[in-house]
Amino acid sequence: MLIGKSFRTKKDNELINFEKQFSNVEICYAKSDRKGNIKVEINEKKTFFLNGVKQNKISDILGRINVVIFTPNDIDIIKEGPNKRRRFLDMMISSLKPNYIHILNTYNRTLEQRNNYLRQIKYENKNQTILDIWDEQLSEVSFKIYEYRKLFTDKISQKIEKIHSLITKCGKEEIEIRYISNSKEKKSFLDNLKKSRELDIKRGFTATGVHRDDFIIYINGRPVSIFGSQGQQRTTILTLKLCEMEIVKEEIGENPILLLDDYMSELDDKRRKSFLENIKGNQVIITCTDNLKIENEHSVYYVENGKCTKE
Repeated sequence: MLIGKSFRTKKDNELINFEKQFSNVEICYAKSDRKGNIKVEINEKKTFFLNGVKQNKISDILGRINVVIFTPNDIDIIKEGPNKRRRFLDMMISSLKPNYIHILNTYNRTLEQRNNYLRQIKYENKNQTILDIWDEQLSEVSFKIYEYRKLFTDKISQKIEKIHSLITKCGKEEIEIRYISNSKEKKSFLDNLKKSRELDIKRGFTATGVHRDDFIIYINGRPVSIFGSQGQQRTTILTLKLCEMEIVKEEIGENPILLLDDYMSELDDKRRKSFLENIKGNQVIITCTDNLKIENEHSVYYVENGKCTKE
């Protein structure tokens, strides 16, 4: 939908028209215990509605529909920096434990406040003892986030080897996941904050905390992000996402919806066949630009110029 607006320039009083685009997205869903409707209005900001009622917080929407998404960019979870891996964990946990996003937002606000005060100490010579307040609050929330992330990486760890062997069809690769954090205990984290205080003041930001956490996946004892081949990295991300699927199913008691955004084209025939074998019984929606040869029962729709037609 388009909204027209106009204004005059100061230079030549010329009338200029422009259009601003916004859209609505709406979905009806049915789960084993309930049905519902979610609508998103996208304008200057996003507004969410659940069954026609405006929602004040995105956490009120999370978990209503459980979805696992595969995209070609998912390989960045393996290849890129820790922020990608933290985001993967945070998105999965938030969809299953809506309270987690509240805890995460509280941590980020507290971290921002501490960083602001660090800069005030550096440039305005503010009293350092006030940092004790932020340190205590940060350590409290940081440990809660650690507990959630450790719980779910442990769940992945319990499944990752079996799923990986099903995808690779061989027993030559030993795979494991290790979660790395300096927030394993509230007291030790608080001690680390105090030890790094002078350095934090010089830098103007907090260098320790769950915002620095990471997880590393190893194949045969070597980090796959560094030593893994392109094929191994793609297989690893498949394994990670299939672990996510199983965890979601265990948590909610039913299969999540799978969204494959041009993902199948990224796989060779062997991995594609193995992947399809491991997602049987799920509702799967695949978007792609080429025809895919899929043996499973399926329907095909074509979208062109905003129109959708069935094959």
